[in-house]
Formats: sequence, C-alpha cells, structure tokens
Amino acid sequence: QGGAADIIKLAMIRIIKRFHEQHLRSRMILQVHDELNFSVVPEEKERVQQIVINEMQNAYQMHVPLIADSGWGENWLEAH
Repeated sequence: QGGAADIIKLAMIRIIKRFHEQHLRSRMILQVHDELNFSVVPEEKERVQQIVINEMQNAYQMHVPLIADSGWGENWLEAH
C-alpha cells in the first residue's frame, strides 16, 4: 500500500504541473485511495483525460504495466 500511495502522489504532482503548463482551468479536487476526482471545464475534457491517464500510467516504471481508466459524470457515482 505504501508503494501505491507514493506512485499516485508522483502522478498527482505531474498532473498539476501539466495543468499549469497548459493553463488549464480544470482542477484536481479529491484523491481517494487509487482514484482522483477532478472538476473539469467541458472544453478541456479531452486534454484533461489524456494528461491524467498518461501521467497515472507512467508515474513509475515497473515490470507490469500500470493501467488507468476514466469515467465521467455530474457526480462521483455517475462517473463509476
């Protein structure tokens, strides 16, 4: 569990850095275990999804691939 926590923290730092570099208005608002929750500006949806999945899957190189997916909704329940 400690390793997973470190990996998601690396991903979070990289995601925020990319959001700032690209001047995105979307925001990361919550982390629960291995999930991140975002408030996304509608016109940024595709860029946010690409950044988040890329950074989560490449946060740490391992012998097995890290796989990330995404869901969308008006609330957390809908996103699942």
